[in-house]
Amino acid sequence: MPTVAASALHIRSLDPFDFLERSAAVYRTKIALIDGDARRTYPELLERVKRLASALQTRGISSGERVAVLSPNVSAALEATYAVPLAGGVLCALNTRLSPGEIDYILDHCGASLLIYDIELEALVGRLQTRLPAIRAGAGGDYEAHLAGADPVALVRREIDEDDTISINYTSGTTGRPKGVMYTYRGVYLNALAEIFHANLRPESVYLWTLPMFHCNGWCFPWAVSAAGATHVCLRKVEATGILAAIENLGVTHFCAAPTVLVSLCNAPGIRPFPRPINVTTAGAPPAPTTIAQIETLGATIDHVYGLTETYGPITECAWQSPQWDGGGEPERARLKSRQGVPMMTLGARDVRVVDTQLRDVAADGQTPGEIVMRGNNVMKGYYRDPEATAAAFAGGYFHSGDVAVQHPDGYIEIVDRAKDVIISGGENISTVHVERVLIEHPAVLECAVVAVPDDRWGEVPKAFVTLKAGAVLTADELRAFARERIAAFKVPKHVEFGDLPKTSTGKVQKAVLREREWGTRTRRVN
Repeated sequence: MPTVAASALHIRSLDPFDFLERSAAVYRTKIALIDGDARRTYPELLERVKRLASALQTRGISSGERVAVLSPNVSAALEATYAVPLAGGVLCALNTRLSPGEIDYILDHCGASLLIYDIELEALVGRLQTRLPAIRAGAGGDYEAHLAGADPVALVRREIDEDDTISINYTSGTTGRPKGVMYTYRGVYLNALAEIFHANLRPESVYLWTLPMFHCNGWCFPWAVSAAGATHVCLRKVEATGILAAIENLGVTHFCAAPTVLVSLCNAPGIRPFPRPINVTTAGAPPAPTTIAQIETLGATIDHVYGLTETYGPITECAWQSPQWDGGGEPERARLKSRQGVPMMTLGARDVRVVDTQLRDVAADGQTPGEIVMRGNNVMKGYYRDPEATAAAFAGGYFHSGDVAVQHPDGYIEIVDRAKDVIISGGENISTVHVERVLIEHPAVLECAVVAVPDDRWGEVPKAFVTLKAGAVLTADELRAFARERIAAFKVPKHVEFGDLPKTSTGKVQKAVLREREWGTRTRRVN
C-alpha cells in the first residue's frame, strides 16, 4: 500500500499565485506590466508582490483577515490582488464609484483589518466614518516605502486549501444591501484558465485594463494574463482617448469592456480602424447587435460572455461556430454574437440551464422563457455572513441568477428579461429597491417606484416614478441632488416622473405596468 506522502504526490491545491511565480521563472526578461512610465518584468513584479505580502504580515495580517483595496486600475491594485492572499489574507476589492456610506457598510460587513487605497481617492477615504489602518499608494503615498522596507525573505507562506476563500466581492442584491460573494482559490484558478482559452491569450498578448479590477476581481484576468505570460497595461481612467492611445502606442491586443465602453469607442472623435486585430471580451449587459457590428468594423473580434459576481464574472460564452456561421452577413453575425451562449470550458454541459419554477428545462424553441440557473466550478462558495441568502440562492442545487432567458434550438441561451429588481447600467448593478429606499427618505416623497428604462449610451438607466405628499413641492433636480448625497452617482435616477402609481387591488405597486409603459413594443426587457 502506498504511504500517505507518496499518494499525495499527485494532489496539489490549485493556487493562482503559481501563475505569477511560473511566469517569473519562464519569462525572465518579459515586460509583465506597463503603468504610465513604469515598465516591470515578471521577476520584478513577483519581487514587489512578495515585498507587499511581507509588509502586510508585518502590519499584522494573518490567516483569513480581510484586506480592502480601493484603487483604479494601477499597478498597486494588481500587486495587491496577488499579495493579499499570499500574506494569508482575504482580498476585498472595493468599487471606487460607491458613496462613502456604501463603502463604510462594506468595510464593516467584511470586517476589514486594513485598507490599501490610491492617493487619488484620498478625499473619498477622508469622508469615511470607518477608521482603519491604511496604506496610501501613488505619488506622495507611503506604499513604495512599505515595499522598500519589507523583507521578501521574511515572508511566511502558509499551506492553502483550494476551497479556502481567496476574495470577497460585493454586489447589490434585491434587498439593496450589498452581499459579499466568496471566491475560492480553486474557482479563481479554473476561471483564469477558462479566460485564457476563451479570450485566446498568448505570451505575446498585451492586455489593456479597461475592465475595473474591482469588478469580480477583473473577471479573474489578473491571474489569467499572468498565467499566459502576457503583458498587463494599466489604465487609470477608462476614457476613449486613453484606450485608443494605448492601442496605437503600446501594442494592445486584448481588452475587456462593458458595451457602453464599446459605444464610446465607436463614436470617439477621429476614430479609425485599429492598427492590429484586437480581441474584445464584452459583458456586463447584453450588447446590441449594432454595437457588435460597429466595433468589429474597426478591426476587433468580439467574444460575448455572460455572468454575475456570483459566478466569478463570465460563466457562458457565445462560442462562434466556424465555418457554418461564417457565411452570414454582418447583421446575422452580430445577431448570433449578441446571445449569451453556452457554458465555458471549465463547466459541464448541464451546469448552465434555463428552467421553469420547478427546475424543469424549458423547451429549446427560442420562445419559452425561464430562469438561468448554474452550478459547478465557477459558482461562488456562498455569501459572506449571510447563510439565509446563500440557501435561497442555491435552492434546488443550482444558483439562481434572476435572469430570464430563452434557449434556442442550437442550445444557446439568450436573456430576454430579469426576474430580480436589478438594473444593469453601463455594466454596474443597481438595486431598484435600494434606490427606492433612499428616495422615500425625502420628506416630500410619499411613495415611489424605480424601474429600468432603455438608454442609448448606458443600455438601461433607472427611472423614478414618485408620488408627493399632499401640498409638497419638489423638482426632479432637487430629488436627484438629495439622492446623490446618499448613493453612488450612477445609481441616481436619470429620469423622474411625478404622479400616482399604478397599484393592484391590494395596494401593491405594479412595477410591471411601469416597465411595460417604458419598454413598449420591444421584445426584450433588457437593453
